[in-house]
Amino acid sequence: MEKHIHGGDVYHHQGCIDFSANCNPLGTPEGIKRAIIESLDHINDYPQVGCAPLKEAIAEYENVKAGQVICGNGAAEVIFSLCRAVNPKKALVPAPTFAEYQQALYSTDCQVEFFPLDEKKQFALGEDFLEALTEEIHILFLCNPNNPTGLLIEKPLLEKILKRCRERNILMAVDECFLDFVQAPEAYTLKEYLDTYDNLFLLKAFTKRYAIAGVRLGYGLCGNRSLLEKMESMSQPWNVSSMAQAAGLAALKEKEYVEAGRQMTFAELAYLKEELTRLGYLVYPSQANYVFFTGPVDLYEKLEQKKILIRDCSNYTGLSKGYYRVAVKNHEENQQLVKALEEIDASR
Repeated sequence: MEKHIHGGDVYHHQGCIDFSANCNPLGTPEGIKRAIIESLDHINDYPQVGCAPLKEAIAEYENVKAGQVICGNGAAEVIFSLCRAVNPKKALVPAPTFAEYQQALYSTDCQVEFFPLDEKKQFALGEDFLEALTEEIHILFLCNPNNPTGLLIEKPLLEKILKRCRERNILMAVDECFLDFVQAPEAYTLKEYLDTYDNLFLLKAFTKRYAIAGVRLGYGLCGNRSLLEKMESMSQPWNVSSMAQAAGLAALKEKEYVEAGRQMTFAELAYLKEELTRLGYLVYPSQANYVFFTGPVDLYEKLEQKKILIRDCSNYTGLSKGYYRVAVKNHEENQQLVKALEEIDASR
């Protein structure tokens, strides 16, 4: 199977401004860096199995029960352990969406059925999706807002999907990692249903919210205790390092930083959309911390020559060459991207 390509490959693109990975534009808080450094005093000790203090802190932050939290080595590990625990025979995944879902499903020999999102409807998920939720489906993955399009699924439709999934005995996994960067996340999250729907699993990560992709720390929220226990029994005992646990505990205290990053994202998202539209690109109405657009098929290479790295989305199921995603970064970096695009446009 072909290995999926991700953004953030700065190691093969030394000296580039990285617009391919979507993290908090403020960068990593100093408090988290200090916590990681201080955790080195315990580098000789094994990490705490079960992450109890971190789970308690996450539960308080998310306003859920500690018993509804599972931690992992990034959200990616949580996705893989969920698929191993469920061991589904058939899954439903929209296309395009985050490639890691299908990668995890394929690793368990699951048959993946793709629901093609209509380009004419700007790749928005519609009511017709309900018809695809047949009794053959064992698990469904949704990303809200979707990656790479940045489009949100409205709450009424999510609720209809959740109810249909319960009727058909389908586990509904919803990736809410990018909800931190939308205007009103509380209007879209399904956390309120964790107590009443044991077929609901929510994915979250520290990666984007706190700009700590290299630490690898993610978590899941679920009211189905037996499913969480099965997932934990199938994970390696020390899957979350002591450094990651320390980083997570420090991160959850960074409330002012999170809000400042959100406000910067709102302003800069509007700026990038306006500038890309001005330059003639077809810009989709993303509400996340990235912009999805179409452009010339050689745009990735042209920007790479100018030491700017963007996400070529042609390897997403349902997309082809010419689809791109750029992260929202700070204003100076965003201006550099716009300047490079202007130079490319002038040279054509």
